[in-house]
Amino acid sequence: MKRKLVSILLCAVLSLGSMAGCSSGSAQVPAGSESTGSTAQSADASASKDGFTIGMTVNELTNQIFASTCENLDKMVKDAGGTLTYLECKSNASTQITQIENFISSGVDCIIIQPAEATAIDNALKQAMDAGIKVFCWDEDIQNADICWLIDNYDLGKKIGAAAADWINGQCGGSAEVAVLNYPQLEILVERGKGIEDAIKEQAPDAKIVATASAITATQGMDATETILQAHPDLKVIACIGGGGATGANEAVKASGKLTDDFGVFAADCTQEEMAAMANDESNRGSVMITGDGKAIAAEIFSWAQKLLNGESVEKKIYRDTFLVNQDNLSQYYTAQ
Repeated sequence: MKRKLVSILLCAVLSLGSMAGCSSGSAQVPAGSESTGSTAQSADASASKDGFTIGMTVNELTNQIFASTCENLDKMVKDAGGTLTYLECKSNASTQITQIENFISSGVDCIIIQPAEATAIDNALKQAMDAGIKVFCWDEDIQNADICWLIDNYDLGKKIGAAAADWINGQCGGSAEVAVLNYPQLEILVERGKGIEDAIKEQAPDAKIVATASAITATQGMDATETILQAHPDLKVIACIGGGGATGANEAVKASGKLTDDFGVFAADCTQEEMAAMANDESNRGSVMITGDGKAIAAEIFSWAQKLLNGESVEKKIYRDTFLVNQDNLSQYYTAQ
């Protein structure tokens, strides 16, 4: 498999027309993609014969954790002498299938994928595996992958909801108007949203979920929160499926003058933005960290991809660690820049 190696992806971000991509070193951007950045470069995707090549496709590069993971992985791949192309599919399964097909055509050694829709892309991944390409699937349990790196999304949602419920019971006297920022466009996040709502209903039964909205990026989170606050000015808690929406929610809360000691925003991902807001005593009060920050996630993916490319035996299903970060333990994970 080309050479003992050390791992995985990254480059300069290219967002899609029919495809979005980014290239690093001598990696080629597959045909049909457009550059989203003025510094993006393209080169030969099948690059050095003695090295290794990796193609990666995630849902949104506007997500801080996904982007940070890619940036750190890029350094690791370069240090290991490999080349990488990474793409965003904008949560569009058809786009992602095209990306996979281009990776196959360009002869990558490994594909890392965060599926937009698991059932839709499974056949394309079968073609990749039939071609001898190793497949690492991020956050979905699918048939055609060598490793599925998984979260129990319902359980994760319940951890977010439980943190929100603890806040309601401790800071709001057990009763509060609540909004949930979910993202049903992605299969893996539907169960997370359900877990949030179930935990709040079970653990803070006098709280009332007055609004739900779809938000995965900071912009979406800000827009959704502004709208919800106009309709529900007494809102006190927002529970989000991810850190992007939570960051936008916090900015909207501050801008609206609603930031009070009993207003709380809860989420997963525990991004740098969320932790900075916690340190500043803003509305972000807690977030469930998954594996760690972008650097820790990149290192974990790196280690598994290395094993795959070296032909080592691995378990197919590997579950990720999740834990709540809040004011009590923030200093363990965050240092002000």
